[in-house]
Amino acid sequence: MTGRVGIIGFPLGHSVSPAFQQAAFDRLGIDARYETWPTPAGELQNRIESLREDGTLGANVTVPHKQAVMPLLDEILPVAESIGAVNTIINRDGVLIGANTDASGFIRSLEQGARFSAVRKRALIIGAGGAARAVAFGLAWEGILTLTILNRTAERARELARDVSRITAAEARGGGFDELPPAGSTDLIVQCTSMGMSGGPDPDGLPPVSGLLTRDVLVCDLVYNPRVTPLLAAARAKGARTLGGLGMLVYQGAAAFELWTGQEPPEDSMFEAAERALG
Repeated sequence: MTGRVGIIGFPLGHSVSPAFQQAAFDRLGIDARYETWPTPAGELQNRIESLREDGTLGANVTVPHKQAVMPLLDEILPVAESIGAVNTIINRDGVLIGANTDASGFIRSLEQGARFSAVRKRALIIGAGGAARAVAFGLAWEGILTLTILNRTAERARELARDVSRITAAEARGGGFDELPPAGSTDLIVQCTSMGMSGGPDPDGLPPVSGLLTRDVLVCDLVYNPRVTPLLAAARAKGARTLGGLGMLVYQGAAAFELWTGQEPPEDSMFEAAERALG
């Protein structure tokens, strides 16, 4: 029986996950198809139930469902439970298990793509959704010194900061965009919203961090299409180091692939396929 796995989100026109995940299955000779499953909120429960079928390996979960899927699953692994978001579902004989590979994928992208260690550094996160939660906890577990989380809706950022402070040893605070840290007090800026995404609701969007963009800061945008977002372009113009979102995307996908198959993912093939899909 040909295995099935797919990505659940809405909309999904921007996703390159099908390209690089299928490349991994093909490279290892695994008889499986990676599909695209656009799922509006009203169809989420039925979609999750369909993952229990024989031959279905599981799914990736993306915006806007990373938190909404959690009560629909049978088991949540501890990392995903702490983060409060699921990006990977594994089907084990009809039992659906929720995992989070975003946190580890982000940390690997920092280390491999920018040679950046979070230990005793100061970070600013833009956003407070599922991706921001994974980044915040990933940095906290790696030993970040201070974490500032800013969001259009300030209370969501404060809630995430409280969760991080309660569960980890990191010092975290949250607020609105008018509560930026002072210049010179940040080593890492991570943009975790859809701002700047090609085809998204705000493709020209730029978070209000221009005063923090200096040569001493690494600026990371989780948006991977376009490869150079408005934030990364502004950061480069100020001489800051930059990191796009493709590394996190592929590393989190590779970790999910290993959970579904039990096999070591062919990351070189996955990166090549992702690059081709983005043109």
